[in-house]
Amino acid sequence: MTFGGKFADSLVVEQLDKLSVSFLVNDLEIRRGGVAPNMCFGLAKLGLRPVLVGAAGEDFVDYRSWLERHGVDCDSVHISDSKHTARFVCTTDSTMAQFASFYPGAMSEASMIELAPIVERVGAPTYVLVGADDPDAMKRHTDECRQRGYPFIADCSQQLAFAEGDLIRDLIDGAAILFSNEYESHVIEKKTGWSAAEVLERVDIQVTTLGKDGVRVTTTDGTSFEIPAAKDVAAVEPTGVGDAFRGGFLAALSWGTSLERAAQVGCVLAAYVVETVGTQEYDFTPVQFVDRVRLSYGDEAADEVAQFVS
Repeated sequence: MTFGGKFADSLVVEQLDKLSVSFLVNDLEIRRGGVAPNMCFGLAKLGLRPVLVGAAGEDFVDYRSWLERHGVDCDSVHISDSKHTARFVCTTDSTMAQFASFYPGAMSEASMIELAPIVERVGAPTYVLVGADDPDAMKRHTDECRQRGYPFIADCSQQLAFAEGDLIRDLIDGAAILFSNEYESHVIEKKTGWSAAEVLERVDIQVTTLGKDGVRVTTTDGTSFEIPAAKDVAAVEPTGVGDAFRGGFLAALSWGTSLERAAQVGCVLAAYVVETVGTQEYDFTPVQFVDRVRLSYGDEAADEVAQFVS
């Protein structure tokens, strides 16, 4: 929601202990989101059929229909009997100050989900990505991946701000891939007490997004490289860009490409999101996507990607 005035004009510092204010907003926009659905949407746009795992409320019906129409398997989403789907509600004023609330709702039931029955239904997973979720669920799913031998990806993102070092260490240790942005990578080191080298010793691949500067990929065998962001990006709104990058990166890995090519595909998919308001409002044809890969990374990259998205 957007408030045309300034919140500050309605706040009296000496009376904040008695705060009770109301703002007449100009508009209301409802956007689809959530890190897991955002990633799944991106994977599906590139021709895969990702399996969404998480907890939602009975109000998930319309969102579920949207995701399934776009190729996402939602049959393993747990539906709560009593709670609404998690949501973020935010009002922004003319100075970009914000009042915001996050309602976890059904997310608190994600720890009830067992992965083994899902694997029995869909087959062995290429990866299980454990993204920001209820902390107990994140720990349970990471532990189950270790116990059952499912390759897992650690992507703590928003939960890093609240998690203690013991939990973060447990979520990362043994991951096939660790995703974070550059700031989050420093939070991981600070809270775990591990150096950058010690973090890398515990994962196979570390992928660090660098915003407008692209992405850095480092592996345990000493390989390290950076890929620049896609060219000619008309940035509008950054929400969901990291999720799209992950979707593109993982789609390309599933095709069997190199890490370099996967990073390029991730950067191109991310470009579509940053140019759009909303995390799942972007669209493109296979030809348009390949042309954008060609523009940013050259003919060889485009010709390889064209084999999988055309």
